[in-house]
Amino acid sequence: MKFGKFIVKFRIPILIIGILLLVPSVFGILNTHINYDMLTYLPEDMETVRGQDILLNDFGKGAFSFLIIEDMEPKDVAALEKKLEAVDHVDSVIWYDDFADIAVPMEMLPDDVYDVFNKDDETLLAIFFDTSTSEDATIQAVNEIRSIAGEQCYLSGLSALVTDLKALCEKQEPVYIAIAVACACAAMMLFLDSWLIPFIFLASIGMAIAYNMGSNWFLGEISYITKALAAILQLAVTMDYSIFLWHSYTEEKEKRTDRKEAMAAAVSGTLTAVSGSSLTTIAGFLAMCFMTYTMGADMGIVMAKGVLLGVISSVTLLPAMILCLDKPLEKTKHKPLIRRMDKFAAFVTRRSWVFILLFVLLAVPAWYGYSHTVLFYDFTSIFTGNDTGFDAEDVQFLDAAEKLADDFGVSTTHMILCDADMPSKDAGAMLDQLDQVGGVSGVLGLNSILGNDIPKEMLPDSILDVLETGDYQLVLVNSEYGASTDEVNNQIDEINTIVKQYDPDGMLIGEAPLTKDLIGVTDKDFRVVSIVSIALVFIIILIAMKSVSLPVILVAVIEFAIYINLGIPYYIGDSLLFLAPICISTIQLGSTVDYAILLTTRYKRERMEGGDKHTAAATALAVSIPSIFVSAFCFFTATFGVSLFSDIKIISSLCDLLSRGAVVSMLSVVFVLPALLILLDKIIIRTTWGMKPKIIPERI
Repeated sequence: MKFGKFIVKFRIPILIIGILLLVPSVFGILNTHINYDMLTYLPEDMETVRGQDILLNDFGKGAFSFLIIEDMEPKDVAALEKKLEAVDHVDSVIWYDDFADIAVPMEMLPDDVYDVFNKDDETLLAIFFDTSTSEDATIQAVNEIRSIAGEQCYLSGLSALVTDLKALCEKQEPVYIAIAVACACAAMMLFLDSWLIPFIFLASIGMAIAYNMGSNWFLGEISYITKALAAILQLAVTMDYSIFLWHSYTEEKEKRTDRKEAMAAAVSGTLTAVSGSSLTTIAGFLAMCFMTYTMGADMGIVMAKGVLLGVISSVTLLPAMILCLDKPLEKTKHKPLIRRMDKFAAFVTRRSWVFILLFVLLAVPAWYGYSHTVLFYDFTSIFTGNDTGFDAEDVQFLDAAEKLADDFGVSTTHMILCDADMPSKDAGAMLDQLDQVGGVSGVLGLNSILGNDIPKEMLPDSILDVLETGDYQLVLVNSEYGASTDEVNNQIDEINTIVKQYDPDGMLIGEAPLTKDLIGVTDKDFRVVSIVSIALVFIIILIAMKSVSLPVILVAVIEFAIYINLGIPYYIGDSLLFLAPICISTIQLGSTVDYAILLTTRYKRERMEGGDKHTAAATALAVSIPSIFVSAFCFFTATFGVSLFSDIKIISSLCDLLSRGAVVSMLSVVFVLPALLILLDKIIIRTTWGMKPKIIPERI
């Protein structure tokens, strides 16, 4: 009670401090860098990542793009090239005039070089930047290139993708938040007992979200996925704590005449009740920090921090707001739509064997679908979230990528860093072998331009500066295969074998090799994170429940719901972003196991007070359903609306899974958990500390 009394006594200073903290929070939000390049989160010790660093630090080249130009005279292309070279952070632009005077017909170039740069009435410029793929300077350069080049030009490459992605995110994120807030508010107005309280909840949670997003400034940067989802998840997950405080305050007011004493008791009770609940959620998020793919730590830290700030807000800012607005709240009360559901609970518990049978029958197909759902790693697929389509001007990259693949046979470009002192004969043989690899549409290196007998000094400095520096020479390999496909991964293995024959220290880098490494890393991460999240939640429940069997039962129920949720895409022919299983398995477990804890805690209490197992299960279910339903429905509405609106598949897919996961977990807890508690009642009693001595024999 001391903490509760302190909050009540200093409610006005608490509100003032809370409002003042919004100022640095806004500063932090505006100054937190957002990373849109998902490949930068790979471990730094990987060869592909080290190669990218060498390319940037030794060659002074980071991002790379192709610019396709239609129906333009050579002299105009040459003039455009000069303009592009003048753009800040454009390191170099390669076109055929770097090999010969434009007065010399292109057909005079070596076939390998000609085929790289020309196709019918189209020509290709290769653009190197001196900054990395997703740096703000690169994005600014991409926008300037597009402005200079005009409508008859198409810019491809990861930097163009990142530029479009950033613009679309910034355009749609305010709408995401508005949709989530509106949907959650509507749900609360229907299912709570006051028209005004949802707005107070949103004000309190909104301030906690601002603190969380503002404090990300100390992390240096966060990913765009974290930015897009963190606020929505914090709203959906921490809404429970606000609802609990409100219900507790309402109950305490019926027992006491002084509303301040009632709030003090409610605050103390809420802090005790939500501490265990929030720990499971925080543990679920923090499990993501065990990923070697460091975006997991990025998301896990931000979301765990959000839950903690949500708890703090619910026992400090929210009580202060409620006390200040107590009279308007009384005037705007109404009957809640859902109350205790005794008849429904009795129906479920009387037919517990039916739900045990369903649990057994659905477990196998759920697991099979879960383990066979197809994952995608192709970042060009992220702009397909909303079936209603979107403005093509928002994603110019898609047209450029399609044209590059269709007209030039280039879906991705590999880069090889090899020894600059490699004998010309070996270098030429290596390039010849690379050109014969299936799916390779072009190879460009020093020897493809010079041949084996002409000294490199014959090349202009503009070409030498691009293709050789210090200890390394650079070879560009264009591939017909898209990143993350089985074909390109086999191609990468074959190219690596050839390169290592001529230079054991040679490195193959680029989008496709990085993505191939990403597939291997995240596959291992998924298993690790799943084990860690289950173990952490298990330990927390074990300590909170003082039971060995209950953690197994509760985790099994939620894992069953996770298997169903992640297995559905397999049966409907859908694919998931590679991050989805990792994110959903931890988030759904951490946030919805609270439903199971709520019901089980009441069941345990009813049994310890002498109720038989059927009555205890029915009472626990009847009392818990309103809270579980409101929590799940708020979670569902906040995420489902975003999944319908978003044009970014990563966001829409994750929100779709989160919304469905809340519903599936709710149904599992409501129907399966009571049946398991009844079935395993004797085991629970024998393995739960303090239950057996207090149990009154069941009435027959």
